[in-house]
Amino acid sequence: MSKQACKLILALDLPDDKKALEALARLQGSLEWVKIGLQMYLKYGADFVRKVSDLGFKIFLDLKLYDIPNTVASAIKSVGELPIDMLTIHSLGGSEMMQRAVDSANEINEDLTIIAVTVLTSFNSEQLKQLGLDGDIEAQVALLAKLATDNKVKAIVCSPKEISLLRKILPEDVLLITPGIRPLGSDSNDQKRIMTPIEAKRAGASFIVVGRPILAACDPAQAAKDIIKELENE
Repeated sequence: MSKQACKLILALDLPDDKKALEALARLQGSLEWVKIGLQMYLKYGADFVRKVSDLGFKIFLDLKLYDIPNTVASAIKSVGELPIDMLTIHSLGGSEMMQRAVDSANEINEDLTIIAVTVLTSFNSEQLKQLGLDGDIEAQVALLAKLATDNKVKAIVCSPKEISLLRKILPEDVLLITPGIRPLGSDSNDQKRIMTPIEAKRAGASFIVVGRPILAACDPAQAAKDIIKELENE
């Protein structure tokens, strides 16, 4: 059983900035990390990121950048000036793209952690086969995660179902960030490969990402505190 620290990240999956900021105001003091995804970033931009930071939250900006190496490096220099702590790229971009991404982040903000996404948690084996890839999800995740960590990346996004596998093959200091987390009794929604918070921590997760089970709760602040307490007391 893993005794390492495991932190909660709130996935800010709400339809507009007003509702998101109102929710975060109620959650101040209940959690530390917030994930801003592609939809919210494209709609509300850098100003929204700054507003979330001004509320005292650390920010995981989940853009899954994937393009030619020079474009990704330039994009990171642009967003790296924002008050963000984590930023995602896609490991399918390959070795050069990932190396350039990390180098670019270090140039603009040495505290910015670049995270490589492996296989999206909405995917199953049949969907991989439709893309012409081996339907063995674990094999694909392992291949992409190893490629990323061999090319300067120190943090990986993966399904909780692959945490144990990656802990066996990656350096000990690599961070594993896991969406697809659902407390007992929660709806799985569009996630295919899910796990409870405690199961993810025991497997070796560094961070877990939870959205709707907190945001849709009658008392979101208490829901967040309950998850954090569960993680800390394990």
